[in-house]
Amino acid sequence: MTCVGLIGGLGVGATVHYYEKIAAACKARGVSPDLVIVHADVDYGQGLVRAGKLDELADYLAAFIDRMSRAGAEAAVMPAVTPHICIAQLLKRTRVPLINIVDPIGAELSARKLRRVALFGTVFTVEGGLWGQLQAHSPGVEIVKPRPDEIAFIGKAYQRILDTQKGDEADTAGLRRIAADLARRDGVEAILLAGTDLAVIFDEANAGFPAIDVARLHIDAIVERLVS
Repeated sequence: MTCVGLIGGLGVGATVHYYEKIAAACKARGVSPDLVIVHADVDYGQGLVRAGKLDELADYLAAFIDRMSRAGAEAAVMPAVTPHICIAQLLKRTRVPLINIVDPIGAELSARKLRRVALFGTVFTVEGGLWGQLQAHSPGVEIVKPRPDEIAFIGKAYQRILDTQKGDEADTAGLRRIAADLARRDGVEAILLAGTDLAVIFDEANAGFPAIDVARLHIDAIVERLVS
């Protein structure tokens, strides 16, 4: 079994979600996960993202990975999408293998033969479109960017969920409306739920539109690494 380290706190709800799902998946396989978890400051991390200080963000996260490595972690995970904005910088700062969320996303889109998708998550994730990282895995996939007013709505709705860990009927209805508009207007075939806290209001089964939970894909990859 591989010891995997999780940088928690990026936010707390996402960390709890990952921990619960990893523990349940490992239990179903009859194994106990070997995990190390540290706590990062989500507000500090988001501040660096907003300021575009990706080198400083990578330095901040690399320090946590180093601590987890000294505690026995043989691979590291960021259980959140937005911090992956600095993955290129982070890879230069650590020798510990990273279980990158983009890898399983690319594999899933290729398996489903999807060509046009959109993202729901933080403003940085939606506007960044996974920061060009997906093209290395699935060059034929286009990430369709919602209109500016739609991005603003998605971002504010997601921030409310992140802050309160509660759903709001207006936010849920608005996200479903945007998903329908993206499908009708832009030919989007599926929405990537690229924000773990969206699980508070819906999942792949009850979203009301074709959706792919990227946290689920990431967690599956983590479990595979754990049991290897």
